[in-house]
Amino acid sequence: MSKILIVAEHLGGQLNSSTARCVSCAQAVAGAEIHVAVLSDAPEAVAAEAAKIAGVARVITVANAANAHPVAQVLAPQVAKLAAGYSHVFGPSTTFGKDLMPCVAALLGVAQVSDIMAVEGTHVFKRPIYAGNAIITVEAPSSMAVVGTVRTASWPAAGAGGSATVEAASVDAALPSHTRFVSLQQGKSDRPDLQGASKVVSGGRALGSADAFKIIYSLADKMGAAVGASRAAVDAGYVPNELQVGQTGKIIAPELYVAIGISGAIQHLTGIKDAGTIVAINKDAEAPIFEIADFGLVGDLFQIVPELEQAL
Repeated sequence: MSKILIVAEHLGGQLNSSTARCVSCAQAVAGAEIHVAVLSDAPEAVAAEAAKIAGVARVITVANAANAHPVAQVLAPQVAKLAAGYSHVFGPSTTFGKDLMPCVAALLGVAQVSDIMAVEGTHVFKRPIYAGNAIITVEAPSSMAVVGTVRTASWPAAGAGGSATVEAASVDAALPSHTRFVSLQQGKSDRPDLQGASKVVSGGRALGSADAFKIIYSLADKMGAAVGASRAAVDAGYVPNELQVGQTGKIIAPELYVAIGISGAIQHLTGIKDAGTIVAINKDAEAPIFEIADFGLVGDLFQIVPELEQAL
């Protein structure tokens, strides 16, 4: 029987939905017993949320003042200690997981399996390569623990209704002194979180300026959607980089994705390939985005978007 440890992602005392998506992936491993580890300075509230995820048998809390902020070099030694006796250690393929899990794998002396999008066996997985243009099957050594990141866009969030036991653990791990938390800078918004939103409106370089990008925010607010952007729009300074969608940004799977003024470079398409419905608005009828869009509007976005917003 497989015994899987999932490292919970959380911030501000709230559990990120990526954890429930990791649980769905873990459930695909035959005979899996699933535990969730919550590392924090005050893990009680997050642990209570994790215990309600269907399929979770146990929640393990590690309370330490050093865990007040998610610093990979601080969390990794503790996760590596907790990993003893587990066949698998999973984390989400988000900024948090991409930072933490390679450190865990290095401490355990194993190679990481990244972006797990399908489970073929206890040690056999499918993952994308070449910016999502190809899918390969990889097999991890059965004699070692599997450390992997879960491509959250490929898995639905596990439901609620669980009643896992919550247990406190004491971890004797040497924490580094050369790495410390200084500050966290992030944008404040009442809009839905980009990675968990069911609807996303994204803008590209064709907007022309940060001021013009306001029409994306306006349409998103009218739709109750999150806001995203192409790398070109981010590089041009229209929006902050936390809104970037794509291979080097956030990989998302909303029910509806509206791409406005985005040509459709392969790096961007990688980030939206699992979206339910894709709508593209672009004046170039030959733009690559139309090849994967379910609905396409060819025309001036500065005319189409206001008309669309007015119709809502």
